[in-house]
Amino acid sequence: MSTPLSNKPAKQPPSVFTVMLLLAMLFMLIAVIAMYMELNRWAPDYYKTNTARPTVMVQPIDTQYLA
Repeated sequence: MSTPLSNKPAKQPPSVFTVMLLLAMLFMLIAVIAMYMELNRWAPDYYKTNTARPTVMVQPIDTQYLA
């Protein structure tokens, strides 16, 4: 006995581009999750800038180049 022929076309395997698209989506999802975890790690101090003490360096003006 032989198997009857089907009218349905055979399902093709995913192309290289489909696999690359799925991998890119997976890695982007991992990156977003990692960034969210980092944001939550630093979140309590994210908007509190009153404790920051920026340093400023002032250089003296050389008067010989002003004339």
